[in-house]
Amino acid sequence: MYHNRPTVQDIRNKKRNGEKMTMLYVSTLEEAAAAAAAEIDILSIESRFFTPEMREAAGDCFVQIGLIYGDLVTSEEYIRDAFKYSKMGGDCFYCAASLSIQKELAENSVPVVGHVGLVPSQCTWTGGFKAVGKTAVSAIELLKKVKKLEEIGCFGAELEVVPEKIGTYLSANSDLLMFGMGAGSGADAQYLFTEDLLGYGINHTPRHAKTYRNFSIEFERLQNERVKAFSEFKHDVLTGAYPAKEHNVSILEHEYLEFVRQAENLKGYS
Repeated sequence: MYHNRPTVQDIRNKKRNGEKMTMLYVSTLEEAAAAAAAEIDILSIESRFFTPEMREAAGDCFVQIGLIYGDLVTSEEYIRDAFKYSKMGGDCFYCAASLSIQKELAENSVPVVGHVGLVPSQCTWTGGFKAVGKTAVSAIELLKKVKKLEEIGCFGAELEVVPEKIGTYLSANSDLLMFGMGAGSGADAQYLFTEDLLGYGINHTPRHAKTYRNFSIEFERLQNERVKAFSEFKHDVLTGAYPAKEHNVSILEHEYLEFVRQAENLKGYS
């Protein structure tokens, strides 16, 4: 239970002190370990990827566990999963469900992270995958949502694809931790998906993302090398090149001959 990673209070203090924070979505042990080595502040990990091994790989990073909208339905299901992953070392929990479910989580002392702006799982209500809050009326609705999250006791909110000035205003005028993804430099933490940062995503790279490396080329090269290696293996098996003498276990000749003698004798008992 005891650890050296930041607590909810520590993260809140960073906001109060105006410290910039970094946040990455990761899905593999290697990505989590690399983020920990780079001293990324916060990791976002979907519950389906979170294991004790993932928690260990994440080191001292503060970890947000994504409770998957649609896979969970009732408040009881959300609370059960939150407790389960809290025991594994989850530090806060993303929840895109209703305010009533988020409120129940918060009332059970679960640090809840809501979602404001473009919410991918619900974006049909805001016109699809596009910015939200570009008019005064729309921006006021975002502010009202933030205030509702505050009222029910949420810890933070993912603030996605809103105008920079709106993102800055909402972050500065709320105690919620604002994890900004395309919300400008005024958000409390800058949040990117690793697949966008490393350039290997199969989907369109969003406007707000910055690609620091192009892993897609390396992944393609590795896949081609896999195919070549597998083909060479098949060729060696078919031609008798594998397994070779160095791959096999030997037996002394006299032991083998004795085995054959005894095996022949056993045939009479079959």
